[in-house]
Amino acid sequence: MTMATTRVQQNNIPAGIALMLASTIVFSLQDGISRHLASSYNTYMVVMIRYWFFAAFVITLAARSRGGLRAAVRTSQPGMQIFRGLLLAGEICVAVFGFTVLGLIESNAVFICYPLLVAALSGPVLGEKVGWRRWSAISIGLVGVLIILQPGVGVFNPWAIVPLISAFMFALYALLTRYVARQDSTATSFFWTGTVGAVAMTAVGLWFWEPMTMADWRWMAVLCVTGALGHWLLIKCYEMAEASAVQPFAYFHLMWTSILGITIFGENLRTAVIVGATLIVAAGLFTLWRERAQRRAGKLG
Repeated sequence: MTMATTRVQQNNIPAGIALMLASTIVFSLQDGISRHLASSYNTYMVVMIRYWFFAAFVITLAARSRGGLRAAVRTSQPGMQIFRGLLLAGEICVAVFGFTVLGLIESNAVFICYPLLVAALSGPVLGEKVGWRRWSAISIGLVGVLIILQPGVGVFNPWAIVPLISAFMFALYALLTRYVARQDSTATSFFWTGTVGAVAMTAVGLWFWEPMTMADWRWMAVLCVTGALGHWLLIKCYEMAEASAVQPFAYFHLMWTSILGITIFGENLRTAVIVGATLIVAAGLFTLWRERAQRRAGKLG
């Protein structure tokens, strides 16, 4: 998943919410298919093929946009754009690997703390001021993460740290996306994200190529389509409505993946996961509300 945003041309909040909910369903299906394929094939190969389709998608969008490919490629900060693309590709590999060792439910329950990490890192990365209210929300959210991971309770599963690493990487990617947006357009960032990731994953994934059954090639095709469809829905969502109005509905992604995890993969929903995820979501919603209130007040803090 990427944080693709575009300039809001209208503010049709109901339509924006519907598109956000649709994107969470699509991305949840993508997670489920990724879990299935990465359980049978090498993660790098699965992500590589997914990136081939994603790169074709962003190149097609760029070619059809105003200014064409030349405008999409143009950037004054290529080093940062390349680093963003590499960071997201690495994050996706870590996330998919997490699905195979922890399952969909626990991986996503920890991963949803990334908005809190974005708030925490916005100071050192972007120079933004984070007030005590948001720091309190961040602390509560991290308590939720600890409740899910349960370090010190019985035998700690070292793989439990994988989705936390994924969340940190995605939070840093999100902040760098905001950083490059000061000079580059969304189309430019989107283009570099897809193409750099495809090149990087091809360089790595080809070494791990293995034969795939025809049935799984069909699943791979669905995975590629859901990736492109999910990003298209997000783009349209942010065109329809303000991000602050629709972003809270992104948490439905956890509900859909939990349903998939229980019904398809036979995963269990632990009480600790429910309690921890509730704290994380509550803290995340407060942080979003606080940012929106400050934006309306015309100040940051």
